Amino acid sequence: MFPNLAKELEQGSVTVKINSIQSDDKAKENIASKTFEGYNPNVIDFLKRCSTLEEANEIIDYMEKQNKISTKEAQKLRIQLKEKGVRSFGAKKEDNYYDLKGKK
Repeated sequence: MFPNLAKELEQGSVTVKINSIQSDDKAKENIASKTFEGYNPNVIDFLKRCSTLEEANEIIDYMEKQNKISTKEAQKLRIQLKEKGVRSFGAKKEDNYYDLKGKK
């Protein structure tokens, strides 16, 4: 699959500079937790957490009532939901998604 990889490693022809090393677990955790720092989920992020059409419709209704999305955008989302289903907004985001992704 990577025919030149072993040769490049053995010859040392390709190098990668390492600027720092984090050996302190707390320091690593702090860096990882900042990945989503200040991120404000949008309506699509919330729809990706839904399992059913009913849950998704509740999210759309709520976001529209809170003026987080316009009536026009809410209608477009409802049409997409009805025609293509919940997963048309993307893969399901499980609980602790941001915590888990932020630590990678």
